[in-house]
Amino acid sequence: MTHFLDIHTTTPADLRQMIDTGRAMKDARKGRPKGAPDDDLPLAGHMVALIFEKPSTRTRVSFDVGVRQMGGQTMVLSGKEMQLGHGETIADTARVLSRYVDLIMIRTFEEQTLLEMAEHATVPVINGLTNRTHPCQIMADIMTYEEHRGPIAGKKVVWSGDGNNVCASFLHAAGQFGFDFTFTGPPTLDPEREWIDFARTKGVEVAIERDPNKAVDGADLVVTDTWVSMHDPESAKERRHNQLRPYQVNEDLMARARPDALFMHCLPAHRNDEATSAVMDGPHSVIFDEAENRLHAQKAVMRWCLGK
Repeated sequence: MTHFLDIHTTTPADLRQMIDTGRAMKDARKGRPKGAPDDDLPLAGHMVALIFEKPSTRTRVSFDVGVRQMGGQTMVLSGKEMQLGHGETIADTARVLSRYVDLIMIRTFEEQTLLEMAEHATVPVINGLTNRTHPCQIMADIMTYEEHRGPIAGKKVVWSGDGNNVCASFLHAAGQFGFDFTFTGPPTLDPEREWIDFARTKGVEVAIERDPNKAVDGADLVVTDTWVSMHDPESAKERRHNQLRPYQVNEDLMARARPDALFMHCLPAHRNDEATSAVMDGPHSVIFDEAENRLHAQKAVMRWCLGK
């Protein structure tokens, strides 16, 4: 079964194929209304289940639109509607859904929910996000960087802030796409050692630099994310802000990166917390190209999963 569960569990050749396919599909749609179908319809006759235990804007809309553009249909389900893992085991839900749909995308909390769904489903499963990783976002980010600056291999990517699930998938991508990665943030919010070690075993340089000014020297890409994730408790907000305030991406920090460096944020953003509006709306920013490319990259992921 061809699941898309994480970047580090997918071969570099397959990842490259998906990025190239996404760019080709995007180019082919230039000038068309958003609701117009693609030239080819690889998902014609296919039903895709979109499961959301976590709320979503970009993931829900981009997957839904992408399926429709490729000729398929979607069934959007919330965790409350399904009582996922409560009223019925995840394994049984996976087996039942596989009788109704051709592909499952799940956006959930625990990684184990995703893995159990994939283990028991007889159709492909896509990781739309877990508390631990967010591979679809980073596929869009790689696509965005390369359409603006060419191959990302050998470049320096700097993550400023919380070593969260998006940061984890960036570390996976560093190993699979061959770029160096620097994390700058407080020690309490370092990315998982397992992901740092994974990237290093692939031969890329991974650095931890507590001083954000030193970290961004020579950066080709600077990335951040919200300081408080949706699964974090309310009590964590003030503590997180105090820890992360020195790692805000502002104009002074961006000035230390390369002159042609790009800035990314997966959104939604808390403007003037993790990044200033001046940076988000400034000349380095590609955040809305990045958001759009969720659509194109995920269409390529779905095609790959279905062998299309």
